[in-house]
Amino acid sequence: MISPRTEAGRRALAALRAEPGRALVALDYDGTLAPVVDRPEDAVPAVGAVEVLTALADRVGRVALVTGRPAGVVVELGGLTGVPGLVVQGQYGAQRWEAGRLTTPEPLPGTERLRRLLPDLVAAEGAFLEDKGLSLVVHTRRAPDPAGALERLRPRLEQLAAEAGLEPHPGRLVVELRPPGHDKAGALRALCVPTPSAVLFAGDDLGDLAGFDEVDRLRAEGVPALLVCSGSDEGPPELAARADVVVDGPQGVVALLESLLRATSR
Repeated sequence: MISPRTEAGRRALAALRAEPGRALVALDYDGTLAPVVDRPEDAVPAVGAVEVLTALADRVGRVALVTGRPAGVVVELGGLTGVPGLVVQGQYGAQRWEAGRLTTPEPLPGTERLRRLLPDLVAAEGAFLEDKGLSLVVHTRRAPDPAGALERLRPRLEQLAAEAGLEPHPGRLVVELRPPGHDKAGALRALCVPTPSAVLFAGDDLGDLAGFDEVDRLRAEGVPALLVCSGSDEGPPELAARADVVVDGPQGVVALLESLLRATSR
């Protein structure tokens, strides 16, 4: 059973139950729908996630993913092509996957220079580089000293990002260098056209705080919205503090969605 700890969360849950056919359910991928793992290519959805998304897609107005990953990669990795009407806002909204079609811009010119410079830099710390096409991500999770490696790399990464016209964004043992002007606030806003009857947004990391900010704006405009934090020992405390509901990782998110499915049954 979903038990929001805030009055705003309880109002949003009531609105989701009352009019699910116009509601939006939007979720982050890594750490929210799929457990965080050492190798990004191994991050598959938690048990039951695809099944509950498929069922919800027939119940609510729109099911969407809002992720920093490339949209097409998430769809393929997650085995999500069978989720009816699914929309994936990838690369923080720079990309959109819908009905089997991917819309994506060209990478910024400075990205190619970083592709040449970063591999040796990050390898020296035992970190590795993930190339997302539009952005580049330095992961230190597998380094001998993950937190220390991140701190040592960050100043140089920030300098290189500025030279390339990219923005550095920290996360859970990662720094992502990505094009400016894209975040989960804008990605979520694009999903709210037309205005939904209610919104559920779930995330787990610093990049999701912008999505939480957008939910605050939606609430100010009169749209009921439920904030869900996929909790973990590595997650930012401020995300959990702002959430209406905190669950135990991706498996907890699946359980919450299953509860929502039962609550909106026809």
